[in-house]
Amino acid sequence: MTVQFFQYPKCTTCRKAQKWLEEHGINFEAIHIVEQTPSTEQLETLWKNSGLPLKKFFNTSGQKYKTLGLKDKLSTMTETEQLELLASDGMLIKRPIVSDGNKVTLGFKEPEFDETWK
Repeated sequence: MTVQFFQYPKCTTCRKAQKWLEEHGINFEAIHIVEQTPSTEQLETLWKNSGLPLKKFFNTSGQKYKTLGLKDKLSTMTETEQLELLASDGMLIKRPIVSDGNKVTLGFKEPEFDETWK
């Protein structure tokens, strides 16, 4: 099994997740989330497969999120507008995202990785 691993190389959380995947022998395709930002369609599929609220896909601790004042704007945006905004800038997306086409994990929590990817 090869999973898609959407990551930002300078992100410490992404590095921890990558180390976990390597240590557990999980084959992955590393995708630089800023250089190859997922399309609106890819993000919609990831979101729907994750079962999480769309709001969780935003990197709420990121500078870009704060600069754009998204904390107050997201609630008034449609899902389509939110997906288009995410697809416009990889720095807005919470990372890493790992997906095998069906299952999706967002961020890195070792117990969740153990349960989903082992």
